Amino acid sequence: MKTILVSILSVLFSGILLNCSTVNGNASRSNQDAQLHREWMLIAYGDYSKSDLISKDAKINLTEKAENGEIRGTAFMGCNGMFFTSEFKSDGNVKISEIGSTLKACQDMKLEMDFGKEFKNMTKYSVKGHSLTFTDDQGHKMEFVAADWD
Repeated sequence: MKTILVSILSVLFSGILLNCSTVNGNASRSNQDAQLHREWMLIAYGDYSKSDLISKDAKINLTEKAENGEIRGTAFMGCNGMFFTSEFKSDGNVKISEIGSTLKACQDMKLEMDFGKEFKNMTKYSVKGHSLTFTDDQGHKMEFVAADWD
């Protein structure tokens, strides 16, 4: 009888432990999603000054609900609306794909052209506080700050 009781308690205790670790894993993923699902202002990129980026209203928007692990995002670099698909992995890797934009012609499109060429090459990301940083394999960086914070 004592052996049966110990066996039942062991099974119940194991189930509780497994359930807690699953909840913590989901909470961690949920926390990551909450940190990413924001509008982000571009504050540092290449040779562009912060004031240039702010005057262009340079930003990305990751507020769409994730579907199949992907977030459909938008970007604006001063002229055209841009769109893309992003896939953020828990190990800090990111995949940016399906980049497109509207086709307006504007007087100064250098930032938009540079961003469009380099954004798809970003392979790593990190979120620290209210900052989001993308880097590529050559060490190029794009730094953003949460729009609801600055």
